[in-house]
Amino acid sequence: MGRENIVFGIRPVVEAIESGKQIEKIFMRRGAEGQLMTDLRDLCFRHRLHVQEVPVEKLNRLTRGSHQGVVALMAEIEYVQISDILERVPDDETPLVVLFDGVTDIRNFGGIARSAECAGAHGIITSLKSSAPVNAEAMKASAGALARIPVCRVGSVRNTIKSLQAEGFQIVAATEHSRKLMYDADLRRPTVIVMGSEERGISKEVLKLCDEQLAIPMIGAIESLNVSAAAAIMLFEVVRQRIGDM
Repeated sequence: MGRENIVFGIRPVVEAIESGKQIEKIFMRRGAEGQLMTDLRDLCFRHRLHVQEVPVEKLNRLTRGSHQGVVALMAEIEYVQISDILERVPDDETPLVVLFDGVTDIRNFGGIARSAECAGAHGIITSLKSSAPVNAEAMKASAGALARIPVCRVGSVRNTIKSLQAEGFQIVAATEHSRKLMYDADLRRPTVIVMGSEERGISKEVLKLCDEQLAIPMIGAIESLNVSAAAAIMLFEVVRQRIGDM
């Protein structure tokens, strides 16, 4: 993590928040007390920033400066709103969005972003809390795609799904537990592809909201693919189906 990507100390972090700078995550010393820390927590809550309480040793590793119990990790990209993603879709293209339900591995995040950009997806939506940070390693794994494809962070994946359904999107869950294969679904409509976490997959609460649950056909003994590989296959099935409409 480069020094240029962090801000430390209570006042500098407050100023960064109030000036509207894009912040990926804030690390706070576990058990930190005092009015200034209380005010900072309130400010983070109002700005919907992800705060993680950590041992002081982690803060000491992040910076040699006087961090006063708080270090902010600055974002590598400028996040957008969902409305920005939808407004950027050209009139002659059918919207395609990828939604992460807990993808926490940085390399997977970057790899999926690379596949999404190559497949012509119009944006990525990720959770504010349970998601990998878009840092230098993620940017490298994406081969520059994260600098090109819009990324939106949301507080509630479930509420976001409901909003997108109201906008006319079908929500498609990629899950190995479905009997319906991806080839049997119509992906030429406005579509959101939901990819779950590396360990538990898509949560039950999110699966219930999805319009389709689709599986990738598997022949080998291993039951599931890496989430980045699965996302690429799903995305290019969308491309395959839509090529005929071009």
